[in-house]
Amino acid sequence: MSTEVERLQWRRNKVLELSSEGRSQPQIASILQVSLGTVNRDLQHLKRLAKANISKYINETLPLEYETCLIGLNAILTRTWDIANNPHSNERDRLQAISVTMQAYSMKIDLLSNATVVERAVQFVDRNRGLMPQNNQVLIEQSNNTTSPEDGAANLP
Repeated sequence: MSTEVERLQWRRNKVLELSSEGRSQPQIASILQVSLGTVNRDLQHLKRLAKANISKYINETLPLEYETCLIGLNAILTRTWDIANNPHSNERDRLQAISVTMQAYSMKIDLLSNATVVERAVQFVDRNRGLMPQNNQVLIEQSNNTTSPEDGAANLP
């Protein structure tokens, strides 16, 4: 069983690799010696997987990374202002602290101005979340009805 799964994964990886090289579906099918339908199903599976990965990234990883960056920038700003306002710091250190402060503010404004993009992406995924299981079920049912001998483990996820 694991051999079939490994072969399926290998084939899908090759399909993705060949596709990334700009090869057409018929070319990929010829190179891998499988049917055009198999290549098409593999690409559809890879697209669903990529969509799920992006959705997971937007919902789970991006908000925390965004928040972490803001907190880090605020910590940098606090520290650089402490150095810049410290009468015991030499002039060179104070000027460098002010320079870093300006960079941190610039990065923070960029991050905050992109907040609407992040928010819209999360909202888009939330709005379309209900559609994804239905689409996956339809695609799974379609692929179950159209398997070919070279699919091997075509019914596997």
